[in-house]
Amino acid sequence: MSERITTPFGFGSTALEVVGGVDLSGRRAVVTGGASGIGVETVRALAAAGAEVTIAARDVEAGRKVAAEVSASTGNEAVLVAPLELTSQESVKAFAAAWDGPLHLLINNAGVMASPLTRTQEGWELQFATNHFGHFTLTLGLFAALRAEGARVVNVSSAGHLSSPVVFEDIHFERREYDRWKAYGQSKTANVLFGVEAGKRWASDGITMNALMPGGILTALQRHITQEELQERIKLRGGDKPLRLKTPEQGAATTLVLAVSPLVEGRSGLYFEDCNEAVPHTEGMTNGVAAYAVDPEAAAELWKVSEETLKVQA
Repeated sequence: MSERITTPFGFGSTALEVVGGVDLSGRRAVVTGGASGIGVETVRALAAAGAEVTIAARDVEAGRKVAAEVSASTGNEAVLVAPLELTSQESVKAFAAAWDGPLHLLINNAGVMASPLTRTQEGWELQFATNHFGHFTLTLGLFAALRAEGARVVNVSSAGHLSSPVVFEDIHFERREYDRWKAYGQSKTANVLFGVEAGKRWASDGITMNALMPGGILTALQRHITQEELQERIKLRGGDKPLRLKTPEQGAATTLVLAVSPLVEGRSGLYFEDCNEAVPHTEGMTNGVAAYAVDPEAAAELWKVSEETLKVQA
């Protein structure tokens, strides 16, 4: 087992601090959900370091406003916008097909959290369809661009993964009662497992993939819940301390660690929180990574199910 990775950064670090001194000139990045929340600060930090950044957003007009503001604040004019609706496989495939040239950083940042039971036109549960299926199709669709130069893929997961493994027998809550937190949890577990299997399959292609917990940040992601509900979820996992919130700038920091730090060069299948590799989760903890989220057998099964369901391959 490799030694746990620690960095000079922590809970209070910001994305701009993480990229301080980093030169991403000539590098190209895509940030899904880059028009809101921590996605905006992820875009800003990458642009500040000199990367060409494409905001992949459902709301293109909101994306254009963010692009203009980020360009003004960083002096980087190479902040672009393209439409992407993760719940639409057609939209995801169109985005990937339209991409031209190499891609060095893919930040799978967009997501939904604890939403009421909603199904896509295919009948898939919305959170799994958005948080995992959409990003799975996108990432595999961009495989050739990522492979061309070697790349890093970063999946924004959550401590919410501690709520549930991926329940392969009934992913879409067709036979069990819908629980929005378990639905969210298994989708976030899938974000971690994706990197575990990708690390095996794509190591020779120079592509790495890791996942992270950004921290508690009040953004549009929490539109379906209250801070009180979030705190109750913390208590259920064994926590007795108030939820410590981060700013969006702090929330984006761990994403940037996985995107640019030389300390994670060549590594895949990891889960980070507060800018450092997480420890294994044990009962009573409110953090750490669950054993089922890094289980290689579950990762292989998820890849198989995803390929068969979505009919996509790299």
